[in-house]
Amino acid sequence: MASTSQPAPRTFDELLAELRRRGTSLTPSQRRLADRVMADPEGVAFMTVSELASAVGVNEATVVRFAAGLGLEGYPGLTRLCRQQLREQAQLLHRYHNLEQLTAEGGDPLERAVALDQANIARTFARVPTAAWQEAVSALATSSRVYVMGLRKCHAPAYLMGYLLGMVREEVHTVTGTAGNLADELLRVGPDDCFVAMSIHRYSADTVKALNWAHQRGARCLALTDNPASPLALAADHTFYVDAAGPSVLRSLTAFVSLVQALATGVAQERGLEARSALLQEEELLEQFGVYMPSEG
Repeated sequence: MASTSQPAPRTFDELLAELRRRGTSLTPSQRRLADRVMADPEGVAFMTVSELASAVGVNEATVVRFAAGLGLEGYPGLTRLCRQQLREQAQLLHRYHNLEQLTAEGGDPLERAVALDQANIARTFARVPTAAWQEAVSALATSSRVYVMGLRKCHAPAYLMGYLLGMVREEVHTVTGTAGNLADELLRVGPDDCFVAMSIHRYSADTVKALNWAHQRGARCLALTDNPASPLALAADHTFYVDAAGPSVLRSLTAFVSLVQALATGVAQERGLEARSALLQEEELLEQFGVYMPSEG
């Protein structure tokens, strides 16, 4: 990875942008280092050169060259940016550390689950940039069509987002790719549309391919994923990182649901009277078809 005339990253966000920019020009060893830095800046911040080299399976010289190739002042320059990221989230990280201790100490399973989900939600929303949030809500509210896609473990929050958006605006499509129909569902995606993709490690290949297709077609692309090393982050105009830590081997989708509900609420507020009219029409239709049991009394 040769050094370029590009200015050296001064913040962790600039470091992420530079790693994404270099993308396919990285060697396999450099790619593993980049993925580790993007996915785990908290861990890298306090690793020695030898510890990081061992963690990703490269030699120490490769780590040093990797940092220098980014224009940083050697490996200390890389860890400095990672520690800067930690300082910006110090309060939340302290809270999360306490919750991890609670988990490690073998507390009540219900208490551990609640504590972890509280941390997941707090950390997720703390990382949402205000400008990106407003642009994402606007895209969801004003695009000609909205496509939402999440498969396997992310099917539930994707279905919920499609359902909620469908209550306050027209032309919302939940992409499922069932029965080999993925290409048919993506056929009409165009530059006036918004495409939302959700996936966490291990990333669904079809979701990644679909988001890349929507990006190529000029649609405004949003990604809900777990870390900056996610392949969804490469094709998205705006990416929201969702914490999914759970008390066991099963990852939590609670923060996904909270983020989806907040986005849908933002869309309803932006559409104002149009959203209210759509909700009233739906209520009339639900009542006419007797969808719900009648209230007693």
